[in-house]
Amino acid sequence: MNYHIEIIPHTLDFKRPAGTSRGVYTKRNVWYLRLTSPDMPGRVGIGECAPLPDLSCDALPGKYMEVLSNVCKQVEKTVHDATGKFRSDAWAMYPSIAFGLQTAFRHLHAGTLAFEDTGFAQGHCGIPINGLIWMGDRRYMFEQIKKKIEVGFRCIKLKIGAIDFEEELSLLRYIRSQFTADEIELRVDANGAFAPSTALEKLQRLSELQLHSIEQPIRAGQWDELARLVSQTPLPIALDEELIGSNDEASQRSLLEHIHPHYLVIKPSLHALADRWIALAREMGIGWWVTSALESNIGLNAIAQWVSPYLQAEPDNQLPQGLGTGLLFCENIEVPLTIRKDELWYEPTLEQNPEFPAGWG
Repeated sequence: MNYHIEIIPHTLDFKRPAGTSRGVYTKRNVWYLRLTSPDMPGRVGIGECAPLPDLSCDALPGKYMEVLSNVCKQVEKTVHDATGKFRSDAWAMYPSIAFGLQTAFRHLHAGTLAFEDTGFAQGHCGIPINGLIWMGDRRYMFEQIKKKIEVGFRCIKLKIGAIDFEEELSLLRYIRSQFTADEIELRVDANGAFAPSTALEKLQRLSELQLHSIEQPIRAGQWDELARLVSQTPLPIALDEELIGSNDEASQRSLLEHIHPHYLVIKPSLHALADRWIALAREMGIGWWVTSALESNIGLNAIAQWVSPYLQAEPDNQLPQGLGTGLLFCENIEVPLTIRKDELWYEPTLEQNPEFPAGWG
């Protein structure tokens, strides 16, 4: 079977600036892959390659399009599997590209955006998700929290580390005074903003507010310091940025055995061999959830479809996933995803082939 891949670059505009401790996002560059085959006339598979600047191991400033084009040409020449099983292992050093290709092949051969045979893909059940609160001043952050709670979210994730820590503590204290831990689960994500010398003290103060966990309290790459924090912290620690760049099973296993985290936050566009991360987490008794990394609706749907068999196989795993990013962009490709209260749902009856507006590419 022969394949042809068309690359469609596009820039997405955020509806409003999205603040993190690493800076503020206003635009998002993505590359869509449009996969076709003369052996399957009338069918199309769409994938999204969405590296994050200054974060993804394969962001490749100024060279991404060239590398992506070369990889796609090699795939066209070498992949002829009629079953549509695309092995992304060979491209693990380019996780965003590998996941985009994997998605495109699954979409093409399934003939539907519902790649997996699960209750989620059939529209029978939703995936629990957290409500994401972006950084800003106290008033802006509290307004976001209030809106999320009003629509039914029971798990709120806050980005911290960009404004004064005492202000952030004050905001968290106020939220906790209004809602108990049984009513609202609170997660925080520091994006590596804490200094190792003060991190433990901050974790101790945060733990007094009955938080669920904190993501990446210190900058990635400090394995010994992070292992020390994990061994002493009263607040469970989840790894996020720390997983970036571990592109083979040996390095992934070494990282987890050294640090022994409580949770993994898995982002298929950033973390190579995402299936392997889940397998290792299960093996080592580490909790996990999956998060989108500011992809458009194409990538968001792909991640939701991909993780749905894992969640279906683990009915006791009710950890909310980080899949509530579908409303971030001014222009987005329509896919049949909806949010009902605090769950992401797929609507099979609304499915149609993704359409790229005129002028894209």
